[in-house]
Amino acid sequence: MLYLFPLLAVFIWAGNSIVNKLSFGIIDPEAIAFYRWFFAMLLLTPFVAGRVWQKRRVILPLLPKFATLAMLGMVLNQSLAYFAAATTTATNMALITSLVPMISLFLAVPLLKQKLSPLAFGGTLISLVGLIFMLSHGDMMNLAIGVTQGDLLLLFSAFVYALYGVLLKRWQLPLPTWESVYIQGLIAVFMLTPLLFSSPSMAISTQSAPLILYAAIAASLLAPWAWINGISKLGADRTSVFFNLMPIIAAILAAIILNETLAIYHYIGGSMVIIGVMLVQIKPKPKAIPTLACPE
Repeated sequence: MLYLFPLLAVFIWAGNSIVNKLSFGIIDPEAIAFYRWFFAMLLLTPFVAGRVWQKRRVILPLLPKFATLAMLGMVLNQSLAYFAAATTTATNMALITSLVPMISLFLAVPLLKQKLSPLAFGGTLISLVGLIFMLSHGDMMNLAIGVTQGDLLLLFSAFVYALYGVLLKRWQLPLPTWESVYIQGLIAVFMLTPLLFSSPSMAISTQSAPLILYAAIAASLLAPWAWINGISKLGADRTSVFFNLMPIIAAILAAIILNETLAIYHYIGGSMVIIGVMLVQIKPKPKAIPTLACPE
């Protein structure tokens, strides 16, 4: 039953790729990017606002760091995905997002002083070749023809979110997870307000309302809650493996809901991406230090 927590999170995030794609033409990217965090924070307020107010003296000196995290993880990351939906597929969204753990590992080298194993290098190479093969539609010599603006936006979004995760680990902010998320969310709403007013339409229609609610409740609150529970009960290593299922689930959902067709280059390139990311996540066992026998 414990495995249901990361599975639930992965299913929700895979579904969010479908929601991103469905939002195109129904609601402007500027509007859904704002409403997602506005309603998510509105729901969190009764449960978290009091505790945050009590810790305001601790929080105030940390506001620049919280603002940086909000800009990366909540403003840029998801906004880029909504804009990318116009020129890419839900399958590509999920596959490119699955590169986040790999990018995080490389960013951790300068920022967290971590070392890369030969296995990580090999996995990265496999993932990159697979991604290029998929984005070039199987013709790697004509990569520029196959890559869309949306694909490039998603690659930048993956980099941004990987940087968010590494900085979160580096700074180790002295607040529980939900209080930290709440502060970042409030700052994100403030930052996204000008984007909302620049939107051609701010209206919430009967078609866009379910998409907003899914993004605000399921993707922003329920999925992180399930993922955090998975980490606390199973450990980070075992939980992170489930993240590799996301592009597979998203591809199946995209074929059913959006009628996206998968070509042979999707199967080959996507498989290479997933295998490479899984290799990157394998941590080499520390070498055993031989012990000297005690003299009798």
